[in-house]
Amino acid sequence: MKAIAVDDEIYMLETLQEAVSASSDIEMVEAFSSCSAALTYATENPVDVAFLDINMRGIGGLGLAEKLLELQPRCKIVFCTGYEEYAVSAFQLHVSGYLMKPITPEAVQKEIDHIKGVKATEKLLTIKCFGNFEVLYNGEILPFKRKKAKELLAVLIDRNGAGMTAKQICAILFPDDTDDTKNAAYLRQLVLDLKNTMKTIRAEDVLQHDTPYYRIDTNLVRCDYLSFLETGKPEFHGEYMTQYSWAEETCAMLQFKE
Repeated sequence: MKAIAVDDEIYMLETLQEAVSASSDIEMVEAFSSCSAALTYATENPVDVAFLDINMRGIGGLGLAEKLLELQPRCKIVFCTGYEEYAVSAFQLHVSGYLMKPITPEAVQKEIDHIKGVKATEKLLTIKCFGNFEVLYNGEILPFKRKKAKELLAVLIDRNGAGMTAKQICAILFPDDTDDTKNAAYLRQLVLDLKNTMKTIRAEDVLQHDTPYYRIDTNLVRCDYLSFLETGKPEFHGEYMTQYSWAEETCAMLQFKE
C-alpha cells in the first residue's frame, strides 16, 4: 500500500510516519505538515491510505479528507487525533479508522489489517460474459486502448482464476499466426495496456502475474459467468462471449451444466 501521513506538528508527524512505516504492508509513506501539500501530492500520485490529524491549520483534517476522497474515492482514511469529540464527524465521512494519540505501530497495524479485510471483499469491476463480453466500472463501460487487450481480459476470465502462460494465451489470441516472437512481443504490449487501463480505476490488482503465469484475481470482480459456476445464478440463456469464437467451447460446457 502507498500511504500519506499528515500532521502540522512536526514531532507528531515524525512519530506518525515512523508508526506507519513500521508496517510491512506499507511500501512507501510520504509525510506532509500541511493540508495543501498533501492535496498537491494526491492530485498526481495514487494513495491507498491516508493517516490524517484532524485538528490542523487550514482546511483541517475533516476538510482534507473530503477533498482527498473527491480526488481518489478508493483512498482509505484513518484519523489520528487526541480529541474524541471529532469521532462522530469523522465517521459521517465513512472513514476506515480513528486512532487516538499517541500513535503506536501496533495501533496502526490494527487499522491496516482492517483495511486489508475490507479491500479483500471489494468488487472492483462488473464483468458481463453472458451475451457479449463487456467490462463495467461504476455502471459505465470501461474503454480499452486495444480490442485485443479487452480480449486478453476475456481469455483470463474464461479460465476462472487459473494461470495461463504467454504461449497458451497467444495460441488463443493469435490462432492463425505462427510467428511466436512477434506474438510474444505483442502480448507484452497488450499486458501493459491492460495494466494501464486497470490502473486508471485503481484496479491493477485484478491482473496478477506470477511468472510464468497470468491470471485474474476472481475475488476482485463481480461476474455473471463466475457466479453461475459457483451458484447456478444468474440463469444462462445459451449465449457466452459471443464476439469470440474461441468461447464456443465454454458456451457448450455451460449449456451442458444447466
